[in-house]
Amino acid sequence: MSKLSGKVAIVTGASKGIGAGIARALAAEGAAVVVNYASSQEGADAVVATIAQAGGRAVAVKGDVSRREDAQGLVEAAVRAFGRLDILVNNSGVYAFGTIEEITEEHFHRQFNVNVLGMLLTTQAAVAHLGAGGSIINISSVVSRITPPNSAVYTATKGAVDALTGSLARELGPRGIRVNAINPGLVETEGTRAASVAGSEMEDAIIAQTPLGRVGQVGDIAPLAVFLASDDAGWLTGETVIASGGLR
Repeated sequence: MSKLSGKVAIVTGASKGIGAGIARALAAEGAAVVVNYASSQEGADAVVATIAQAGGRAVAVKGDVSRREDAQGLVEAAVRAFGRLDILVNNSGVYAFGTIEEITEEHFHRQFNVNVLGMLLTTQAAVAHLGAGGSIINISSVVSRITPPNSAVYTATKGAVDALTGSLARELGPRGIRVNAINPGLVETEGTRAASVAGSEMEDAIIAQTPLGRVGQVGDIAPLAVFLASDDAGWLTGETVIASGGLR
């Protein structure tokens, strides 16, 4: 039997990149998956189609997780479609870099609204349906440990995600709900390619500091989400799993 047979998962921000990879991996292990997207219906539909072609079950649901009604609607859509909820992957995130002089209110609020408030609102909606054995997985970042320059706001959001992971693990543990985080290093995705990180001096500098000598791939991260969602991780909560090729 597959590790997640009979389980239902929501993956936010799953139309591309790490989120899409996690959605496909959860489905491959038997979970029915809600593929959330904010703007790219085409991308979300493609992920759903890939899952269906492999014999899995998935639906695409639009929603801006930084809006309470959208977060609640996303969870309600999962329960309507599949009858229950067992796994929440808080993957939605945005990033922007700049010097301290370049930070604006919009720069700050956009990142905190999606990366932190969105995680809280979706979790708040989900816990009404998660029971004992439920798993919440927050996608954080190694930047919370290495605190690179010109990333003050983004790094602060991921530091908040790490702190909230620990706090929620303590709060929800008595209900049998586990809360963990995955903290990737630089991962090659559509987003990092669009931002011209691939082949850049930034990428070269990161690789030079990474003991395994390469950037990450989506396939390096998705299996960790499967593990944390499964009973194999039944004794883990409040953990931040650094998946960065050794970059610290």
